[in-house]
Amino acid sequence: MAAAVPGDRGRVRVVTVEGRSGSGKSTVAERLRAALAARDTAVAVLPMDDLYPGWHGLARAPELLVEWVLEPLARGGAARWRRYDWARGRFSREEYSLPGPVAAGGVLVVEGCGSGARIVRPRVDLSVWVDAPDAVRARRLDARGDAGLYAPFRRVWADQEAVFYAAERPREHADAVVGNTRGTDLTTPRP
Repeated sequence: MAAAVPGDRGRVRVVTVEGRSGSGKSTVAERLRAALAARDTAVAVLPMDDLYPGWHGLARAPELLVEWVLEPLARGGAARWRRYDWARGRFSREEYSLPGPVAAGGVLVVEGCGSGARIVRPRVDLSVWVDAPDAVRARRLDARGDAGLYAPFRRVWADQEAVFYAAERPREHADAVVGNTRGTDLTTPRP
């Protein structure tokens, strides 16, 4: 996967890692980050969790990703965003930005549901869909350290995912599909 990321183009290259909850997006994004770093590529991961405006915010998050991060980068400017504070139910006051080496032409890996939205795709160099069977995803969600906090919102989030994926169809537009189940890690590039 790291070899599929376009070479230095004098700007930040953007990779999205999209898929349903529990599919293993965070794991795939971290492995990609580590592989790129091993190639001496400046790389950072931005979780969409930082951009969702709460448990009902999946539809809004891609717009915030474009507004705060991708559009400024496309203009040659600096990406600046505020992280959502899940405990307080609002965005923090503090602004975040890319580490200097990444901002100077490294790779930004955006990980999370919504990163493959239609409005995001024109600003992306490589898009990845992470797939896992429903039973595997359910087991992973049950085993999460924050499963108790997530449980009351699991259905709310799954309903938003269903609406989002039916309308946006990011899997069909992905450059690569990663089958992420226990015992396998198969990457299938799109023709």
